[in-house]
Amino acid sequence: MRERENRLSACRPLAIRRCRDGGIEIDWSDGTQSVYSPQFLRDACPCATCREKRTVPTETNPLQVLQPSDVVEMAVSAMEPVGQYAYKIFFSDGHDSGIYTLEYLHELG
Repeated sequence: MRERENRLSACRPLAIRRCRDGGIEIDWSDGTQSVYSPQFLRDACPCATCREKRTVPTETNPLQVLQPSDVVEMAVSAMEPVGQYAYKIFFSDGHDSGIYTLEYLHELG
């Protein structure tokens, strides 16, 4: 438990900025800087639906209807803090159910 608390305190965001491509950039308290493209964050969404889609093999269907993410340029529309441990990220395709913990964001960087 104590080790987890130390890791979390070592990776607090000092600054979060929006990038020109619609992604985000985070300066971390451990001195690292992470840049996340919007598509990378969307593909790494930790919500249950997205995690399940990543584990199920997909078959290509030539008649498949396009998803909103296929026709809308992906961007981070907004971010809301969730307590002091995470952010809820809103995407331009309407997806907003992923809760990105600070630890997860730091690991992705």
